[in-house]
Amino acid sequence: MGVRLMVVDDHRLLAEALASALKLRGHRVLAAAAPSAGAADLVVSRAPEVCLLGTASPAEPGVFDPVVQIKKERPQVAVVVLGPVPSPRGIAAAFAAGASGYVRHDERIEGVERAMMKARAGEAAVAPQLLQGAFAELLNPAAQPDDEGARLLRMLTPREVEVLVRVAEGEDTRLIAAGMGIAPSTARTHVQRVLMKLGVGSRLEAAALAARTGLLDRAASRRLASPAPQPPSLQPPSPKPPASSAP
Repeated sequence: MGVRLMVVDDHRLLAEALASALKLRGHRVLAAAAPSAGAADLVVSRAPEVCLLGTASPAEPGVFDPVVQIKKERPQVAVVVLGPVPSPRGIAAAFAAGASGYVRHDERIEGVERAMMKARAGEAAVAPQLLQGAFAELLNPAAQPDDEGARLLRMLTPREVEVLVRVAEGEDTRLIAAGMGIAPSTARTHVQRVLMKLGVGSRLEAAALAARTGLLDRAASRRLASPAPQPPSLQPPSPKPPASSAP
């Protein structure tokens, strides 16, 4: 089934060429536009399933502000960033803003299409080697905690906090289940509850939010502050009184 999408890029010609190629592959392109002050508003008004957002400078401050606005007003829209070979910090910034994927400008049309489909399904649409670097950046301990992190932490149960930490470490459902000694279906339910409580649509967005707000640092501190359960003290059995001998 085709994806309902919009293409937004610095170069209108590139946006229109990409839109035409995707139309030929059976997708419904609502608009192809160049970024401007109203680009995010246009995406919000059209409400596509996926927005392909091109940028030439992923490290430039404020470049992902449109992503923040789109996700704030239309959280169901999956944003996939199209950009140059990025630094981990650039990808981390994109996901922290709410993007669902990052695709290099030199990717083939099949790669762009796969990223669109994964993003629409709520999955992270980024090459594994780029994802690894982004996670390292997102989990940088230099992230500044704020009051939002404390508020989010209060929303989660201790078990959900453990699930979130494991998600942020890149564990899939199978590894989470094995590490916590629970069934995969139970682990999947815990993950979905964490995503719902945090108000995000994917595991990567949850990890980005947790790192950006300092939630992970706070979670680690809370776990360290919680006293470990002490084993019950072993008392030697009381000696039985000697049986009285009959006269």
